Amino acid sequence: MPLFVRFEAPKELQDKAYEVVEGATDGGVVRKGANEVTKAIERGEAKLVVMATDTSPEEILAHVPLLCEEKGIAYTYVDSKAELGSSAGLEVGTAAVAVVNGGRTADLLGQVVEQVAGLAAQ
Repeated sequence: MPLFVRFEAPKELQDKAYEVVEGATDGGVVRKGANEVTKAIERGEAKLVVMATDTSPEEILAHVPLLCEEKGIAYTYVDSKAELGSSAGLEVGTAAVAVVNGGRTADLLGQVVEQVAGLAAQ
């Protein structure tokens, strides 16, 4: 398990996270890539941060979970950076995505945030 992973995200949660990112890309606002995600977290804009566990080198995302916890922002993990990039409307993979506005998936975004809060508390 990569050093930045603080809990195991179940497959169902990962599928919902991909769906939220895809919906937010269509009708909301997302920030893509580790640098943009870090800025969105620091500014308090992010509602949900999704990170790919197959990111290499791992140090790219090592600070993100701690920063999210400090700012009170929900975060979760998915298995594939290629699929995360595809969900975010990119032709290449991305290490992380921050959902700023859920767009048409705002309700699902709320569900994912609640589910993540339950996992992180364990």
